[in-house]
Formats: sequence, C-alpha cells, structure tokens
Amino acid sequence: MTQASARSRNVRRRHDREIVALAVPAFGALVAEPLFVMADSAIVGHLGTAQLAGLGIASALLTTAVSVFVFLAYATTAAVSRRVGAGDLQSAIRQGMDGIWLALLLGAAVIAVVLPTAPSLVELFGASDTAAPYAITYLRISTLGIPAMLVVLASTGVLRGLQNTRTPLYVAIAGFLANAVLNVVLVYGADLGIAGSAWGTVIAQCGMAAVYLWVVVRGAHRHGASLRPDLVGIRASAQAGAPLLVRTLSLRAILMIATAVAARLGDADIAAHQIVLSLWSLLAFALDAIAIAGQAIIGRYLGAGDAQGARDACRRMVGWGVAVGVALGLLVVLSRPAFLPLFTGDSAVKETALPALVIVAVSQPICGVVYVLDGVLMGAGDGPYLAWAMLLTLAVFTPVALLVPTLGGGLTALWAAMTLMMAMRLLTLWLRTRSGRWIVTGATR
Repeated sequence: MTQASARSRNVRRRHDREIVALAVPAFGALVAEPLFVMADSAIVGHLGTAQLAGLGIASALLTTAVSVFVFLAYATTAAVSRRVGAGDLQSAIRQGMDGIWLALLLGAAVIAVVLPTAPSLVELFGASDTAAPYAITYLRISTLGIPAMLVVLASTGVLRGLQNTRTPLYVAIAGFLANAVLNVVLVYGADLGIAGSAWGTVIAQCGMAAVYLWVVVRGAHRHGASLRPDLVGIRASAQAGAPLLVRTLSLRAILMIATAVAARLGDADIAAHQIVLSLWSLLAFALDAIAIAGQAIIGRYLGAGDAQGARDACRRMVGWGVAVGVALGLLVVLSRPAFLPLFTGDSAVKETALPALVIVAVSQPICGVVYVLDGVLMGAGDGPYLAWAMLLTLAVFTPVALLVPTLGGGLTALWAAMTLMMAMRLLTLWLRTRSGRWIVTGATR
C-alpha cells in the first residue's frame, strides 16, 4: 500500500467516524416530528377513515407552517459551526440566541394567522364534508404548539453547530414517548377523539422546547454569551435565512400540491396518501441525518479554512447517502405487509397505498444523494443557489402533478411525479457541487 493510498484511507475513516458520531444521534432528533405524525395517524386511524383523512389535511398544513421556518435550524447550524471552526464559541452561541428569539416572534405570528383562517385553509385543500370538521379541530388546537416547535428548531441548530447531536436525540426520545402516551390517554381514556390527539402533541412539544431552552441558556452562561434580544442580530438571522425560506416554501408547496391532488382523488386516496407521506417523511428525515452531519462538518471545515477537508467530507457523505438509500428502499419493500395494518383496516386504503409504497422504495437511493448534497450546500451557506434550484423544481413538478386527476391517474401516478421531483433536485444539486463554487472559507461566508 502506497503512502498516498494509506493517507486517503485514513481520511475516509476519519470522515466515517465524524459522520456516524453526528448522524446517528441526529436521526433520533430529526424523526421526532414525523414520528409524532405517525403516532397520531396510527391512533386516529382506528377512529375511522374520515378522521384519518382530516388528520392528513391538517398535518400537511401544520407541517408546512413549521417547516417553512426550518431555516431556524439549518442556517443556525451553518453559522454556529463556522464560528466553532474559527474558535469563537461565545459568538457561536450568541448567534444561536438570535435564532431562538426570532423563532418566538415567528411562532406568535403563525398563530395569529392560522387560528382565524383554519376553515378556509382546510377548504382550500378540497376536504370532503365528512373529513373537514376533524381537520379544522386538529389544526386549531395543534397550531398552539407551533412556537414551541420553532424554538426546538432554533435550539437544535445551536447544538448541531456545536457538534452536539446527542442532546437532541435524548429530547426527541422523551418527546415521542410523552406524545404517544398522552395521545392514547386523551383520545381513548378521556374520549376526546381527534382533539385529544392534538392536545397530546401540543403538550409534548412544549415540554421539548422547555428542555432545549434550559440547555442553551446554561451554555450561554458558561461562555458569557448574552441572552437579551438583539434586534440587529435577529434581523441578521432573518436575512441569512431568507434564501432558505424561499427554498423551503417551494418544497412545502410541492408537498401541499401533492396533498391537494390526493384529496381530490377521494377519501381513500387522501387517507392512503397520508400513510405513504408519513413513511416518506420518516425516510427523508433518516437520510437527512447524514445531511445534518454534513452541515456541521462542512461548516466547521470551511470556518477553519480547510477547503480540501470539506471536499473530502462531501464525497464520503455522498457514498453514505447512496448506501443508506438502498437499505431503506429494501426495508420498505419487505415491511409493506406489516406496515399498512398499523394505520388502517380499510381494504380500499391498503390497496391504494401498496403500489405507491413500491415507488417510494425505488426512489430512496436518489433521495439519499439529494439530502446529502442539500446538507453540504446548507453547511456552506449556499442558500441563494438552493432557493433558485428549488423554484425550478417546483416549476417542473406543478404541471405534472396537476395533470394526474385530469388524465385519470391515481395515487401511484402522483407518487411517480414525486419521484420526478426528486430527480430534478438531484440534477441541480449535483451540478452545483461539481462546480466547486460553494467552497468559501472563513468564520462568515
């Protein structure tokens, strides 16, 4: 073995250790929200198909309301990790505090908008007369937990930037268990129905936010970082996250269009879509665990001025993305017969979901590379490119998805369109990564 090959092998091993150390615990934190939705779906699904259909519409709206502000986590991770690489921990935590204050302001604004407009939002999704009342009830109650979830996003970004993904893992596990127990007790024990499921989730989310705030505040005291709101810092955090907001809004628009199309196909289709989308989201967050490791690692390397280290880490993470994507695809195919009965006893819903799950399985290797490259560019602070790339993807996906009902296609055709969307994302991200223009070193981009 030559000295060069030995050095290359050692570099790969080092990156593997870094990726595993960050990605494995990050997975647990990332799947908190989809696991909340899956637990709610499993519990509410046994109340009836109309209730599950209502949950599907409400959860799509809620996930959108939270996920459009995912830049609170992503932009904060990149900014904090760069400062960690530059050796300035005090500034790193101060950056995170600005993100947390911004999260509270945005959460209050979302509540003010969603509560009075809930019926109109549900109607916009084309909910049936039987599903709409359940969707409105779940949406109004669960909206109260949005500020807590935004605080969770911002606080998680701080800890990821500090290369700490274990604490989010512990909080996520506790939150998921609390949510599951509360849902069962309130839905069946207290006989609150779908409203009990919503209240259980809100309580669990508020508990998670409280724990995160305690951890971040303790870290701020240790490193002498101020806790007071800084309008300049809050404004800077908002400006840094603006391109990622555009990117996320475009992605959420894609998912909302898919849900709206499924709703117009019928109650069985929207119920099946909710099940498939819940699994797709869980798989996406599993792949995103590698991307989260990428954000933290790439940001740290670039902050320390190590461009070659950033390139090597990127290549290694792409390999991980492909391997994990293949493994997840095989898992979906093998688990289909046992998976569907957890969510519904309706044979029509099961028959509709089965072929869509096959498409989800086949697309996982593509998804693996997409999420990794997305994380790399986020860690590099390449938000403007990500925004334009996602807008282009939205423009391609929209007419294809809207043609599904017109051409008589069902849920399977809709999920084929979703796979086309992921292929488009892969193309745009690969072209950018290959160009090398994302590599900008220093404590700030």
